[in-house]
Amino acid sequence: MPRMVSARKPENLVYTVKRLLSYMGRHRISLLLVALLVVISVTCNLLGTYMISPVIDSLVSGGGMAELVEGVAITAVIYAAGVLASLGYSQIMAASSQQIVYDIRKDLFSHMQTLPIRFFDMNQHGDVMSYYTNDVDTISDALNNSFTAVIKNGIQIIGTMTMLIILNWRLSLIVAFSYALMFFYVRFSASHSKKYYKKHQASLGSLDGYIQEMTAGQKVIKVFNHEEENQKGFREKNGELREMGTSAQSYASTMIPAVVSISFLTYTIVSLAGGFMVLFSLTSFGALASYLVFVRQATAPINQFTQQSNFLLSSLAGAERIFALIDKESENDEGNVTLEKTENGSWNWNDGGNRIPLRGDVRFNDVTFSYVKGHPVLTDVSLYAKPGQKIAFVGSTGAGKTTITNLINRFYDVDEGQILFDGIDVRRIRKADLRHSLAMVLQDTHLFTGTIRENIRYGRLEASDEEVEKAAVTANADSFIRRLPEGYDTMVVSDGANLSSGQRQLIAIARAAVADPPVLILDEATSNIDTRTEDLIEKGMDRLMEGRTVFVIAHRLSTVRNADAILVLEGGRIIERGSHDDLIAQRGRYYDLYTGLFELS
Repeated sequence: MPRMVSARKPENLVYTVKRLLSYMGRHRISLLLVALLVVISVTCNLLGTYMISPVIDSLVSGGGMAELVEGVAITAVIYAAGVLASLGYSQIMAASSQQIVYDIRKDLFSHMQTLPIRFFDMNQHGDVMSYYTNDVDTISDALNNSFTAVIKNGIQIIGTMTMLIILNWRLSLIVAFSYALMFFYVRFSASHSKKYYKKHQASLGSLDGYIQEMTAGQKVIKVFNHEEENQKGFREKNGELREMGTSAQSYASTMIPAVVSISFLTYTIVSLAGGFMVLFSLTSFGALASYLVFVRQATAPINQFTQQSNFLLSSLAGAERIFALIDKESENDEGNVTLEKTENGSWNWNDGGNRIPLRGDVRFNDVTFSYVKGHPVLTDVSLYAKPGQKIAFVGSTGAGKTTITNLINRFYDVDEGQILFDGIDVRRIRKADLRHSLAMVLQDTHLFTGTIRENIRYGRLEASDEEVEKAAVTANADSFIRRLPEGYDTMVVSDGANLSSGQRQLIAIARAAVADPPVLILDEATSNIDTRTEDLIEKGMDRLMEGRTVFVIAHRLSTVRNADAILVLEGGRIIERGSHDDLIAQRGRYYDLYTGLFELS
């Protein structure tokens, strides 16, 4: 039995159906077998009903027990064949539908891995998850229920009308008028209800996103006593979803009662008219009995069509959302410069056969960038980081510090100017190779479900156990890891909920260490580490940064005192550059920040 859902009509019905059929076409043999078995099942049902006429007429005309047994036996065999066919197509369809959904979900996830960071920045995680839950589930349910239902009901309507005409064409005129009346009402109801369907799926995704956001932020919610406000927000979104569902069903919910009422009225009229025809010998008693059973059966496929109509629209709307996401342009990567490892273990850039040593020389030349066109975040930024230098960025929130690191990774591309990596424009470097030369430790650490060893090895999947443990030693994470019950094989759950913030950060630093990159980016990497832990890892971090180009973003100015150059950003521009001593001597903005005359906001 399909789920009761409120649907919205897809904007491009033909395109969506074609795309869905292309997935179904991958399993055409099994689906053709399903269709064949459905035809056999419906045909057996029609023939079984028709057998009522000769069996009853045989009894009325004085036929013996042998004829009765023979007629009943034939009818039983016909129905048994229909049951076996029904069992067969239901099992095959269950397996086929899951395989089709598997293909859709696989393509969806594979394509999502190619989407740019901008997509994930602009969409709620809950809404993204709804593609895999609400939308995929509606397709799964539709394939399980609606595919066979459409074939079965279509054949049954045609077959039933054919049998009705064969048995009594006069009475069939009444049934045909009843059919026309039912279809007219169904179309009338659908045309008035479909305008309410468009926003339902979007409202559902919005509610999912809100729930996901509130679930993830429970600590903050409880600290600031925002439970009532959150309930208010949930009620608003839940109320909006309820209104969409109610409006969508207001007309649709009358379809089945109307069809049933018309079918009962039709059955009554046909029974009375048929009775008079038997009295005047215009038809046989057996034919009328069989005819009335067909009349009762005639409304069943129409009822199922009305039940399936909104559900099919909802499924196609979900499919449209999925295909729209699959059709989104993948992350643009026009780079052709690749990274290759030499026999002695060093790395070179391969620029059309020209080998350039990977040294970690990074330069910004008059870079301007905006997330939203017309609102620049960085304006004419120029900077350089020579191989092995440690460059620190300080400044107010929103000054553009993290944006600079996003551009180095090519999470976003510059609007104007250029970024050079070892003299090569980063837009010419293949993104996978560029990011292979970098490691990044973020302020908000993310650990995956798995062991601590597996989370550290995420930085370089081919790293040995010895290299993993060596990286942990470098980050000074080895000591606390070995004190855990299972050591390196301790499972990490719920994004590291069983570890402290500092421990999660140390694992993230070890993950960067095992990657062994020439360029290291630390975005508030020690913000979640207490002072004692920070002191413990300072030497380890120095070892990690040795010989590498390092970009550091920090609010704790004490952590960047030993940087080769400190860049002070304000309003998307670099307003000061120099060593700690130089900037203190200038008595400018950095001096104000360091001495507390001006606070970072």
